Amino acid sequence: MNEQEFAELAAGAALNALSPDDRRRFDDALLAHPEWHAIAEADAETAATLAESAAPQSPPTALRAALLAQITETPQLAETPGIAETMKSAATPDDPARVPAPKRRWSRAVFALAACLAVLVGVGVGAVALNQQLNRPASVVALEQIQSAEDAEQATVELPDGGSATAHWSASAGAAVLVTDGIPAPADGKTYELWFVRGEDAIPAGVFDVDDGRATAALEGDMRAGDVIAVTVEQAGGSPDGTPTTDPVIVIPTA
Repeated sequence: MNEQEFAELAAGAALNALSPDDRRRFDDALLAHPEWHAIAEADAETAATLAESAAPQSPPTALRAALLAQITETPQLAETPGIAETMKSAATPDDPARVPAPKRRWSRAVFALAACLAVLVGVGVGAVALNQQLNRPASVVALEQIQSAEDAEQATVELPDGGSATAHWSASAGAAVLVTDGIPAPADGKTYELWFVRGEDAIPAGVFDVDDGRATAALEGDMRAGDVIAVTVEQAGGSPDGTPTTDPVIVIPTA
């Protein structure tokens, strides 16, 4: 047995995919060639590392099916033309049971495909995390930007019904975010609308929904130092004429 043939068996051993005869030949080769231990250890470590990194997630169904189909279609002993002749010519008087190189090459191919599967699972996990990072709500991103600004400020008001509202803003960033907790959802057909109150003017800054009393809403438009942040209850979609139609239920000065 040469080193290349041993490497093929080492790949199968790393995947626990050797037949009893191949396992015997693999163990015998290790005893006869202690210098080949590094090959077997490298394959075993690779398989273990990939298995550990792939454990938290299953690969996408389509990806798994495609790779398994490729493994299935890889030529094996029974499917290789002239395999009987290959086996016959591969045997030698001192090693009549030697398994031909095609089988060992197939084992190595399976090892490579299994490694690809594990790596792609890892990529899938990373992609999920990246997707979650890239698709965070704009209000959350805005809040992080405000909080990282040197002039970040905030103010909290307690509401009559027991809820609270906290405004976060940064004049240098020109941004503001309102975070509520414990406020009731508006009646059917109604919504909460945000406003920048600037002197005598109320500038619409978007609408927001409440989920179980909580909301994180970035105000649309540019905030200016001294603006008052206000919230009114308007018809669904916001005030039709761009001005408040009710008294504010939340008022937070920023000056």
